Amino acid sequence: MKAYVMIRTQLMETADVVDMMRKIRGVTQADVTFGPYDAVVQVEAADLDTLSKVVIREIRTLPGVLDTLTCLAVNPVK
Repeated sequence: MKAYVMIRTQLMETADVVDMMRKIRGVTQADVTFGPYDAVVQVEAADLDTLSKVVIREIRTLPGVLDTLTCLAVNPVK
């Protein structure tokens, strides 16, 4: 299971937040972005429960994280 998490951070803390997120187990990519969100993270996990624990317990609790939006990646219906 894969998800993309868009993150808003406190001013001037984005780079530090991204560095911390890159160390979290399950985070496969973390980048600084321009636009309404300051960073985007790709998370991979075995199931929804594990994915939610990464987002809620690991990412959202980092110092400097203000808000997140999680988008689950799904296979397209044909």
